[in-house]
Amino acid sequence: MSPRLDRQIAFLNEADKLKTVIRATELCDNSRYENSAEHSWHLTLYALVLADQAGADVDITRVIKMLILHDLVEIDAGDTPIFGTYDAQATATEEKRAADRIFGLLPNDLRDDLRAIWEEFEAAQSASAQFAKSLDRFQPPMQNLQSGGGSWIKYNVTEQMIADRVGRKIAIGAPELWGYARRRIAAFFARRPPSTR
Repeated sequence: MSPRLDRQIAFLNEADKLKTVIRATELCDNSRYENSAEHSWHLTLYALVLADQAGADVDITRVIKMLILHDLVEIDAGDTPIFGTYDAQATATEEKRAADRIFGLLPNDLRDDLRAIWEEFEAAQSASAQFAKSLDRFQPPMQNLQSGGGSWIKYNVTEQMIADRVGRKIAIGAPELWGYARRRIAAFFARRPPSTR
């Protein structure tokens, strides 16, 4: 019997529940909504493929760790759609409580290490965290563009709302990605009838 291994496996089994958290963003093929585990995996792939968009002081390995961990709290707190209505303070409190419980399943050394990575992502102060946050905001618009509007239609989103709620956050850690997204988003909204912009 290994109490350490028992705790590691308990954490991994708990993390499997992230597969059951459904997000507001549809898959690129518009076949269904993605779950938070798929989102986290896709973001790690974004980090690998778009590493050339990161600043020189960004540690891509650390970014990947942040992205694979960042949404684990949704197991308890659920997903909060960026264009939905929610109380940001209440959500942050619920997510911290979830982090206490979920990371607390681990042996203390791993608990402290992985929780610190999650906290760094949440604070978005380091260059690596800012790039990770930028990717987290960049991926959903890319999927919405591919799926014909996705959650933008569901939430009655305007081009300006995207710039305000998503664009600024992308631009902090990945300005070229925001330029790319902004041009594609503008073209998408230009093709829509004026009443739906």
